[in-house]
Amino acid sequence: MRRLPVFFVLDCSESMVGDNLQHMQQGMQSVMQHLRQDPYALETVHVSVIAFAGIVRTLVPLIEVFAFYPVNLPLGGGTNLGKALEHVMNEIDRHVIKTTSEAKGDWKPLVYLFTDGRPTDRCEDAIYRWNKRYARRATLVALGMGKAVDFSLLKRMTEHTIAFEQLGPDDFKKFFQWISASVMAQSKSIGSGVDQSVLPPLDERFMHLAKDFKADTQVDEQCVTLVGRCQKLGKPYIIKYDRELQYQSPEDLGINLYHFRLDNCYPLSEDYFSWSDHAAHQQQVNTTLLQGAPACPHCYADTAFAMCGCGKLMCYDGFSEVVSCPWCRRQVSFGYAGNEGFDVQRGKG
Repeated sequence: MRRLPVFFVLDCSESMVGDNLQHMQQGMQSVMQHLRQDPYALETVHVSVIAFAGIVRTLVPLIEVFAFYPVNLPLGGGTNLGKALEHVMNEIDRHVIKTTSEAKGDWKPLVYLFTDGRPTDRCEDAIYRWNKRYARRATLVALGMGKAVDFSLLKRMTEHTIAFEQLGPDDFKKFFQWISASVMAQSKSIGSGVDQSVLPPLDERFMHLAKDFKADTQVDEQCVTLVGRCQKLGKPYIIKYDRELQYQSPEDLGINLYHFRLDNCYPLSEDYFSWSDHAAHQQQVNTTLLQGAPACPHCYADTAFAMCGCGKLMCYDGFSEVVSCPWCRRQVSFGYAGNEGFDVQRGKG
């Protein structure tokens, strides 16, 4: 039986922390449930899951739908999209069976690339290689989630570049229903002995073909992420702030002011650091732009936003005169930063 290889390439960068990562994981489970109920998909579809953040790894190699096993999606710093595309091309070379004079190989692979931001690595060589050697051999669907996506870059990779801007739970559910319908339409067409079909129509209420939008910075400007450690337990956490319009001037002036409002503080596993890109990164944000300071999600200390002289964040209960930094182990005492705030290193998103 000829296989229909389907690769899901998932952005697990730190800007996805919280509901978005959870919705994506639930969405993947929903897709698999739908595929298991489709006789054509059961016969032909083989699924692989690839995650990327600061690094790229295959979480699930190409496997039949009935044998697919759910995995926990990781979280890491960085969005190495170029490396992710290189990884997909290498996986296609290694695992997709080519047609020969003696036998027909696999059907044309489907690649669904999910991202919520812009790349933090160089993509030029990977995009050139994709367009030259793989664009005709595979169908790539690039799915940009949110407003921080560099759609101009994605459109250089595929005409199937889709913007998904509504990020509520119901929107995610409909979004992944479309993905399920897309895969099933492909499997049904080849199961019926005809050429693979085009993608199903888009529901314009929550998704549409993307317009050009170029992002110019190396960080996600729609959010700020900061990593700290619990002073008592040593466990890491990540604080996420979402950009919010603070002042909008009359249209003829075109001056808008933004700040970042606290979303939440989430516990992290140590795996976060192995999934992160540790290349030099000097972007900072001043605390005057950040609204709200969360409690520690591990020990529930009053603030998770105390900074040691080493530049790292930690939690602080507000009572102890001297504490030990969980990063550098130095003894630290804290004072008030004043109205001018202080600069803190932010993640890439």
